[in-house]
Amino acid sequence: MDFKRAAILGSYISKDYAEDLFRLLVTYQDISASEAASRLNLHIKTVQDFLEAMASLDILSKKEVSEKKRPYYRYSLKTRLIDMRIDLTPLFNMQHELPKEQKMIREKSNAGVRFSTSRDGQYISHVAIWVGKGRDRKERRINLSIPQGKFLFHLPFPSAEPMGINDIMQKSGVEESNRSEVEDIVKVLIEYDVIESE
Repeated sequence: MDFKRAAILGSYISKDYAEDLFRLLVTYQDISASEAASRLNLHIKTVQDFLEAMASLDILSKKEVSEKKRPYYRYSLKTRLIDMRIDLTPLFNMQHELPKEQKMIREKSNAGVRFSTSRDGQYISHVAIWVGKGRDRKERRINLSIPQGKFLFHLPFPSAEPMGINDIMQKSGVEESNRSEVEDIVKVLIEYDVIESE
């Protein structure tokens, strides 16, 4: 199940009426939205949305019927088991490498950023960035992991020569196993114009 489908399922399963609706679906061979809504004293749109969502996830089947009036749908349960499993493998397979032209980096001049150090002064604990202009300016605070904080503690100043990510990692004592989170914060800070790359 991908994140989009899991979000739909999670959103509806978390409703306080979800169990009652499924109980009806188990009890009845098939049921319409209006029948279920009147049975549970719910708004028909609420029930309709729930049933349609479950049908889109292939948990329910629906068939169109017409009984001397405009057509409507009847829903029936297709399974006795709802299994929500999300495969995270694609996320591991994503490339974390920055483009080659972004390998040499340093802090950007006049970036409007505040680097706050940890209590022991050994790494950066968080970064505060001002986003927007004029009265719409807001502070965006990003809390850092310790490897990210150590890396940014050794980020070259705007007046210094840029350094490669590998060199900064080595200088700051950040392990190779933490590369992905280092590259992640570098990408974010490049987007916020805090880090410049050459």
